[in-house]
Amino acid sequence: MNTPILSLMAALALLAGPLHAEEEEHGERGRSARVPVLPQYQAECSACHVAFPAGGLPAASWARLMQNLPQHFGTDASLDPATTRQISQWLQANAASGRRAQDTPPEDRITRTQWFVREHHEISSTTWQRAAIGKPSNCAACHTGAPQGRFSEHDVRIPR
Repeated sequence: MNTPILSLMAALALLAGPLHAEEEEHGERGRSARVPVLPQYQAECSACHVAFPAGGLPAASWARLMQNLPQHFGTDASLDPATTRQISQWLQANAASGRRAQDTPPEDRITRTQWFVREHHEISSTTWQRAAIGKPSNCAACHTGAPQGRFSEHDVRIPR
């Protein structure tokens, strides 16, 4: 190939780099950088599990989850009204958009969204059952940056 074509290809590769990184980090092209986590959301939700990314579920799913905190997957996760309102507003503002917003998963579980299933299709049921993992919702078992809201494939370490 001649030099101008190689230069053009190199320039295009540099321009495409950030889109590829965003796609890997967030699973869809064009998604913006991570949304800063609301401190109240981080504190309340991560007391029991990883504070899942708001963009992991559509707004309607978050609304149902927040309205049913007394029966949150078998646990009473009730919060005072002001905190519930603040977290709910933040989740609504940062919920899934685009194609993900159309995906209403069974039982409003992130682990049952089409996106999650597609991203984790290569993980066998025996891997999920390892003592150090336990279940698909234990993101921090494999995603070392999950507590900080980072789910990049580059930071995945699957426990034995």
